[in-house]
Amino acid sequence: MEQRHLGRTGLRVSRIGLGTLTWGRDTDEHDAAEQLKVFWEAGGTLVDTADVYGGGEAEYLLGRLVEGLVPRRDLVIATKAGSVADPYRRVNGSRGHLLAALDASLNRLGTDYVDLWQLHAFDPATPLEETLQAVDLAVSSGRARYAGVSGFCGWQLAKAATWQLTGPGTRTRLASTQMEYSLLQRGVEREVLPAALDLGVGLLPSSPLGRGVLTGKYRTGTPADSRGASELLAPFVEPYLDDAASRVVDAVATAAEGLATTALQVALAWVRDRPGVAAPIVGARNAQQLTEALSVEALSLPYEICQALDDVSAPVHRYPDQDWSTL
Repeated sequence: MEQRHLGRTGLRVSRIGLGTLTWGRDTDEHDAAEQLKVFWEAGGTLVDTADVYGGGEAEYLLGRLVEGLVPRRDLVIATKAGSVADPYRRVNGSRGHLLAALDASLNRLGTDYVDLWQLHAFDPATPLEETLQAVDLAVSSGRARYAGVSGFCGWQLAKAATWQLTGPGTRTRLASTQMEYSLLQRGVEREVLPAALDLGVGLLPSSPLGRGVLTGKYRTGTPADSRGASELLAPFVEPYLDDAASRVVDAVATAAEGLATTALQVALAWVRDRPGVAAPIVGARNAQQLTEALSVEALSLPYEICQALDDVSAPVHRYPDQDWSTL
């Protein structure tokens, strides 16, 4: 698999990443092991997790599989900290919490460092300088090799990345930002992506298949084994089942038919090759589903198809975004 630099850093990652959101919850150890082996054998390196996935079980499961199944040196392990299971404070970006969370992640992962440590969300209750000091301490201590953010809007990303470039002392350049990005969700193109491109931050798209909708599985109904049929995850899928999304899904299916490939591969290839994208993060239910996603490596979409998909999925821009650059 092709490797790409993550932002303006020396870290190289596979241009498709493996997500572990369901590990330890819906994905058991057997299925997780099969996925990791398939991913590694395809040349994949970037494995993305978080301290809250499965209540910590995703990290623990990944740690059990590394070395016994895949050499640690062959993986770029990315995890996150900052989200907390507290109804009164969903995000804790304090230095004390973040550094304690990193130590707990390292313990569960069974490693003395993570390749990429990400702030899971912006904490408005903590001074950003304090949050970023935790990042610098994590990297300077060797517990994290690189750092990034997740769920930061445009101004938050710009502020954080600029502080790391211009703030006092020795600071750690932000390598990445993780945000949802797909043909059904192009909101990052308004401010997040321009900021990332300008500041040399690589984008790691989450939900690159539109929460599964872009695969076409919901075109004729809701499959019984899908997220849309799950009581827990149905609200996650439902926003992408409207008429506007259906038009995009139909266009993806038409493109796939013309290219003799699958809708999944067309949708994934589109987001993978967008400017500023380093590696879409793909979550799979099983190894067979992951294998289909990884086969996108051989696919490059023709310009005409990319343009058609751009047009049918174009987001609506209103003030102050619309035509602002021509004023």
